[in-house]
Amino acid sequence: MQVPEEIRNVGVVKYEVLVGNGAEASAAVSDGRTRDRVAQLLRRGPATAAELGAQLGLSPAAIRKHLDALLADCLVETREVRRTGPRGRGRPAKAFVLTAAAREDLNPHHYDNIAAAALRWIAQNNGPQAVTAFAASQIQALEDRCSAALEEAGTDPIARAEALADALTAEGYAASATTIASGGQLCQHHCPVAHVAAEFPQLCDAETEVISRLIGTHVQRLATIAHGDGVCTTHIPHRPAHTPSDRPARHPKADEMLSTTTVRTDT
Repeated sequence: MQVPEEIRNVGVVKYEVLVGNGAEASAAVSDGRTRDRVAQLLRRGPATAAELGAQLGLSPAAIRKHLDALLADCLVETREVRRTGPRGRGRPAKAFVLTAAAREDLNPHHYDNIAAAALRWIAQNNGPQAVTAFAASQIQALEDRCSAALEEAGTDPIARAEALADALTAEGYAASATTIASGGQLCQHHCPVAHVAAEFPQLCDAETEVISRLIGTHVQRLATIAHGDGVCTTHIPHRPAHTPSDRPARHPKADEMLSTTTVRTDT
């Protein structure tokens, strides 16, 4: 009998151990649960061993033991932490992030292949503009739901970003909003269409337009999971919210975008 491999156990809990030594089995299961919690925290974005330990009530040394196991199984990778001030003594701090394989295990994308194939067919038969129209129509339902959730958020872009983060989290995006010196930042730690969006950036573009309309000001995408970043990050500058008359217009409907246009040329 074989025990299925799962990310929460990362190959530590072996059948032989379970039947051979109860104490060792209990310790291994406990380790697996802790690693599962570490992986869930890293789902929110990069973190150092010290930050993970503080959230789990464990020492950095104890956390590193679990991180080493996740590294060995190619479930996490390291990145150097960027420091804005002078660097202190010792080695530069390392942040840990989930690999693409680990994100797939935590949030499986069962229909990515057929979705990508469908968009390829649309692009081949109707052109790239048809993919843009499809992306706009698909994201419209999300916009409508989030718009209803933002009705009491007021007009301040940062306040609206915080309300939008809650709405997106309810939609499965694991979003958060923070205030920074230049404005605000909306982070999405999970993207349901990341694998498809890597091939069809129109999906990301449509989502960015929706974020801009919902917040009521121009925004700038700084990073996306689809392009290999750990988090989708959108910058919200310090600007007054748009009035209803000057907000960015909704994307034209799909049938309007797919209609034939005539271009006049001077003779």
